[in-house]
Amino acid sequence: MIRYLAEVYNNDMKSGGEDLLSAIVPLLKLLSLTAIGLVLAHRRTQIIPRDTFKLLSKLVFVLFLPCLIFTELGQSITFDSIARWWFIPVNVLISTFVGCLLGFLVVVICRPPPEYKRFTIIMTAFGNTGNLSIAIVGSVCHTSNSPFGPHCHSRGVAYVSFAQWVAVILVYTLVYHMMEPPLDSYEILEEETEIEELSPPVNDISRPLLITAEWPGIEEKETEHSKTPFIARVFNSTSDQSTTTVPDIDINGEYGGSNHVSIRCLAEPRVVRRIRTVAEQTPIQHILQPPTIASLLAIIVGTVPHLKSIVFGYDAPLSFITDSLEILAGAMVPSVMLILGGMLSEGPNESKLGLRTTIGIIVARLLVLPLLGIGIVTLASKLNLLVVGDAMYRFVLLLQYTTPSAILLGAIASLRSYAVSEASALLFWQHLFALFSLSIYIALYFRLLPSM
Repeated sequence: MIRYLAEVYNNDMKSGGEDLLSAIVPLLKLLSLTAIGLVLAHRRTQIIPRDTFKLLSKLVFVLFLPCLIFTELGQSITFDSIARWWFIPVNVLISTFVGCLLGFLVVVICRPPPEYKRFTIIMTAFGNTGNLSIAIVGSVCHTSNSPFGPHCHSRGVAYVSFAQWVAVILVYTLVYHMMEPPLDSYEILEEETEIEELSPPVNDISRPLLITAEWPGIEEKETEHSKTPFIARVFNSTSDQSTTTVPDIDINGEYGGSNHVSIRCLAEPRVVRRIRTVAEQTPIQHILQPPTIASLLAIIVGTVPHLKSIVFGYDAPLSFITDSLEILAGAMVPSVMLILGGMLSEGPNESKLGLRTTIGIIVARLLVLPLLGIGIVTLASKLNLLVVGDAMYRFVLLLQYTTPSAILLGAIASLRSYAVSEASALLFWQHLFALFSLSIYIALYFRLLPSM
């Protein structure tokens, strides 16, 4: 009996050590790439200038990432898989909602400055569901003893890509308006509520790399309302009329007369009119970025068997194009990690958010939210909502709760001219501490996945 217990203990210790090693080694690979980027971009060495990293980020955005999404998602997706993967985008919504609740608790407990309450909720709720998740999946699958079986990388990238469109829609709608600058930052110059901004110029060459990395050319997307408290101005306006007059209309089709019956058209309610005005100023067109277009093309090609047979497969007529795209896609993960190193080399900016709130956001996003994610994914598995026997499917779902805040939030902050320095500083500290939290939780996930 004692010998049996000793063997069980030794096996558990060996299994635990293997799980820990399997989780840490992929992250060490990513950490090595990040360290190389940090050394290349550090201001003391300046081996590679900042402009080169900005160019590399643009290549990732418009070329490497779209190629990776198209080749991997297009080969994996079918109508049947869309029906089976439905929980992936739903999980993005769930993780965002839970993150918002945690962000609200951080606001209550840490009491940030009033102008940063919305910022605190946003930075806690919206995680990096794109580039970093793909890099982690690629590194985890690039091992001989990967626990995810055959076609690990293709399935993982396909799952991550399938979730991105929901996250992108949320960022360019909900986040865009929640990141609206407060009215206190502006001066009302005229009765028509023309606004003068009190923040730095748009084309500031000192704009941090953290701000522009996931949205190159952001300065070209600015509009007349992007840097103004547009919603506050619209809903605080008192100039709108609640009713409009229209001529009386006779039910027999005649106007006027002494015995006519008239119908007065109801005017558009003031609230409805204001909501419509805000909707018209929502930059929904920004959703159609190269990665999103690549996802749509991959879904179209992948779900049409005839098109799929032409594009994908060893004997496909256009296989040479697909092979070329796969070669380009191979540069995506190392490029992303080099850019991350370049970001970290700039160091944190000054922040008025406060140390207590900064720590609260980091703890909520990197430590508490993953624990809640384990419970949510486990419950979904018990309710048979997930793909049966697919560990990579569950791993991607768990990653949506584990990654730091999306770097794209820094770009939105810059676009709206709201908490730009605070976003850059917070993203720096989150990504720095995420190196440790990801190691802990990925090791934990490797232990839990066989029983999920």
